[in-house]
Amino acid sequence: SEISEDAPSGTVVALLHVQDRDSGANGEVRCSLDEGRPFRLEKSFEDYYRVLTARELDREEVSEYNVTVRAWDGGSPALWSSAVLSLRVLDVNDN
Repeated sequence: SEISEDAPSGTVVALLHVQDRDSGANGEVRCSLDEGRPFRLEKSFEDYYRVLTARELDREEVSEYNVTVRAWDGGSPALWSSAVLSLRVLDVNDN
C-alpha cells in the first residue's frame, strides 16, 4: 500500500478482518501492532480493525514501513497469527 506523507493523523491505511471459528472465549480475537511506529490499531466493529496513522509521516525520515499485525484468540493456550503490512510513503514536497 501507499500513503502520502501529507495524510493527516487518523487516516485509514488498512482495514483488517479477523476471525476465529471457535465459540466462547476461544473465539474472541484481539490484535496489536508493532510499537514505536506512527500507526495505531482501532477496532471498528465486530471482527474488523482499522490501521490508522497516529501522526504525520515524513518520507525524508522513513520512506517505507513494515508493520506487523498480531492476532491471538482467548483460548488456553492462545493461538496466534501475524501478518506484515508494507506501507510506502509517497513524497509530496520534492521540487
